[in-house]
Amino acid sequence: MEASSLLQLALMGLLVAILPLSMVWMSSDPNKFRKLVWVAVFLTFDLIVFGGFTRLTDSGLGCPDWPGCYGMANPFLAHEQIAAAEALMPTGPVTRVKAWIEMIHRYLAMGIGVIIMALLITAIVQWRKTRAQAFKPGIPLALFVFVCIQGAFGAWTVTLKLQPVIVTIHLLLGMGLLALLAWLGGREDFLMHPPQPSSDRQNDSAGLRGIRTLAILAAVVVTAQIALGGWVSTNYATLACDEFPLCDGRVVPEMDFEHGFHLWRELGKTAAGHYLPFSALVAIHWVHRNFAIVVVAVLGLLIWRARRHAWLAKHARWLAIVLFVQLLTGIATVYLDFPLAIAVMHNAGAALLVLLVTMLNYRVKQQIDVNRLNPAAR
Repeated sequence: MEASSLLQLALMGLLVAILPLSMVWMSSDPNKFRKLVWVAVFLTFDLIVFGGFTRLTDSGLGCPDWPGCYGMANPFLAHEQIAAAEALMPTGPVTRVKAWIEMIHRYLAMGIGVIIMALLITAIVQWRKTRAQAFKPGIPLALFVFVCIQGAFGAWTVTLKLQPVIVTIHLLLGMGLLALLAWLGGREDFLMHPPQPSSDRQNDSAGLRGIRTLAILAAVVVTAQIALGGWVSTNYATLACDEFPLCDGRVVPEMDFEHGFHLWRELGKTAAGHYLPFSALVAIHWVHRNFAIVVVAVLGLLIWRARRHAWLAKHARWLAIVLFVQLLTGIATVYLDFPLAIAVMHNAGAALLVLLVTMLNYRVKQQIDVNRLNPAAR
């Protein structure tokens, strides 16, 4: 790719970031660093949802090279190549619409990269000046490393032609980036409005440690379920079971776990290069569907325990609502033969679960730490 095209791409990422950066800079909020963190959380959530839309519309190879489109900075400049590819395969992976979807996804990702660099630079400069805990640069530095790794997997997603394990890791890294940003946002909120020590028996550290254990377990099972859901999506196994709660008329249908869960292989192929049998797709779908029972059990218990604490009750209600809607959209995706809007909502629901579980983990951890420093709350 020519240097001029790379420069145009870099300018596009900067342009995408300028609007949110300007809004934060011109806002009346005195704590602009905290505001920028939560703006980054919002935009990363949007990017994950749009990434799901990109994947679900089969636009991941809308521009079959990286970082540009046929070596150009935008699909307008690559019009001739895209038109030729579309003429050969009108419903293939490269069309005008799919090229734009893919490039918009990349522009958004570059914009978030610029914002995270702004967070890191601000944190380092202010930390050197003030040594204030709000600007401690450890998490911003981790975010910068994380977004660089995420960018590498974005490149491999294209160059390795949507290899399922790469695309799934790309999804997990996006969710991880969202969780890390939410954790940083939690730190900024805590420093602005620190929780008070509680001597209430219900809020003592011993009782909260039980919720903390459940919250960590919830983070683990939600991550596992997102990995399984990503594996379903990247292998196009969403409709391998087209009824609910049965699959192919049975509770336990015929399944091929060996080929279905062999990680390093091409899309639609076995490790030996043969076409992936349908029973492998059934196995992928069935495991994701049934692991949802574990997720509901763990999150349900966490919600029940958290709602007994007034300062966690609202958070628990939101977690319950999102979990319920997530179940509905998952079932509706099967019943309604994979409508795009509902499938995108299901992807957004997973990101919301990551956000809520991360924020709950942070709040409980901080309350335990505050209580630990207060003898009356032990």
